Amino acid sequence: MQAVSLGKQVLSGGQPLTILHEISFTLSAGESMAITGASGSGKSTLLGLLAGLDVPSSGTVKLSGTDLFLLDEDGRARLRAKLAGFVFQSFQLLPTLSALENVMLPLELQGRRDARARALASLQEVGLSSRTHHLPKHLSGGEQQRVALARAFVSGPKILFADEPTGNLDAGNGAQIMDLMFDLNRIQGTTLILVTHDELLSKRCGKQLRLEGGRIVL
Repeated sequence: MQAVSLGKQVLSGGQPLTILHEISFTLSAGESMAITGASGSGKSTLLGLLAGLDVPSSGTVKLSGTDLFLLDEDGRARLRAKLAGFVFQSFQLLPTLSALENVMLPLELQGRRDARARALASLQEVGLSSRTHHLPKHLSGGEQQRVALARAFVSGPKILFADEPTGNLDAGNGAQIMDLMFDLNRIQGTTLILVTHDELLSKRCGKQLRLEGGRIVL
């Protein structure tokens, strides 16, 4: 992944407000990077641009050699489905689907005939073989985030975007999720980009990118 002079401006009270200033970095396949900084520093905005969920005011992002912003919105969505996985602070599991069905979903959307077998294997990797048929409401927060990790990694993504993945968890469950995420990152060779306030989590990443006022300071 490569970010090239990324900038983002919005209108606030009729005046331009710059959220991100000239963000550039390169991340090789299999590397991990933590994006840190105070609230309002531009972390989530940057993550959204890197994933092609938002469009920059200037600059671009190259993912596996493809310039994201030469693609239209549908093209970016197709590329994300093919290359990226996501983990969010709020888990983002579908409440009416079981753990197994939540993990199967991205594979089914790809038309994969082996969706069930791969989803079962992914749940086994995160230690939830005995919870496959439970709905999210019957799972603890730590278990829900493990289901989210299984779903994110089940299709073998080239890159994983994680937004405060331990933010809603206690210290014990947060540590387990960190271990799982880096184990899967290492085993699958997935590039990992995460936004976090957790110093322990950021220090486990190979690179750190700290933002202040929308600018890189580290």
